[in-house]
Amino acid sequence: MQDTLLRHSEETATASVRTDWTREEIAALFALPFTELLFRAAEVHRTHHRAGEVQLCTLLSIKTGGCPEDCGYCSQSVKADSGIEATKLMEVQSVLQSAAQAKDNGSKRFCMGAAWRNPKERDMPAVIAMIKGVREMGMETCMTLGMLTPGQAAQLAEAGLDYYNHNIDTSPERYEEVITTRTFADRLQTLDNVRQAGINVCSGGIVGMGETRADRVGFVHALATLEQHPESVPVNALVPVKGTVLGNMLADTPLAKIDDIEFVRTIAVARITMPLSMVRLSAGRESMSEATQAMCFMAGANSIFTGDKLLTAANAGDDADAAMFARLGLKPMEGEEPMRAMKSVGGCSGGCAA
Repeated sequence: MQDTLLRHSEETATASVRTDWTREEIAALFALPFTELLFRAAEVHRTHHRAGEVQLCTLLSIKTGGCPEDCGYCSQSVKADSGIEATKLMEVQSVLQSAAQAKDNGSKRFCMGAAWRNPKERDMPAVIAMIKGVREMGMETCMTLGMLTPGQAAQLAEAGLDYYNHNIDTSPERYEEVITTRTFADRLQTLDNVRQAGINVCSGGIVGMGETRADRVGFVHALATLEQHPESVPVNALVPVKGTVLGNMLADTPLAKIDDIEFVRTIAVARITMPLSMVRLSAGRESMSEATQAMCFMAGANSIFTGDKLLTAANAGDDADAAMFARLGLKPMEGEEPMRAMKSVGGCSGGCAA
């Protein structure tokens, strides 16, 4: 039955994808009665994705700390007093050993992150070797290295990179309150460079940074009205780290953790407005109950990061996730992601957007 649902014609699949959402429409979705919102999101999810399957991903910090950006949430910024020391770029073989272990633990997607404003040309050969090595293991590859020039994006595409992550973080209006060392337009430019190079786009953000619902509306709106929706949309709950601007501001206050229902609403609205995208339940899971995570899966989240750590933040761990999957009757995703599957058969011209 699930396979039948997923074999919609190209016309049916693309007709349901809109890039002309208004903020008013998105705000109206957020305002729906909670059970109605979850029902609508679940319907959209089941139309385009296999219900009961969640993709397992692993994220490795290949270069930690020392980033010159001043992102208020980030413990790896040189502006933060978080105790994290800067390291050099990991050796290629060490990265590949970590990828092999992740694969043994069931991960299908291996993500590599470096605390850079942008990669230096001297680092590109090692980065390219990492991409090629992970792909040879049969895993999807994703990298987040900061801003990219068109030339760098082209190099990553030639190496076979599947996804590039570059989050917009929050709404355009709130952006400057969180980050001052680069602009929202800079973020969009890198996303365009990635898209033009033919790499799949991974872009989402963080909620629970003290923003308003209007900011969450603006965050979803910015992604859902891109010319092509990101193939991957990670939604993170802020982990307020002492020593960071936001950590110091929000820690030990009621704002230090976003309301669970509001977080699930954000997942559901992302699923409805970007129906073919993978919606990734990312940082902050370690502070969520299984019931909250279950509601996220019901609302359309179909990817998680597993393992004990996400870059420098704690994570639930492989064993805990396996036990949760068993209790919820979920299984790791095995098939191709919808947008990539459609592209592979030529059924996603125009970027899966009407």
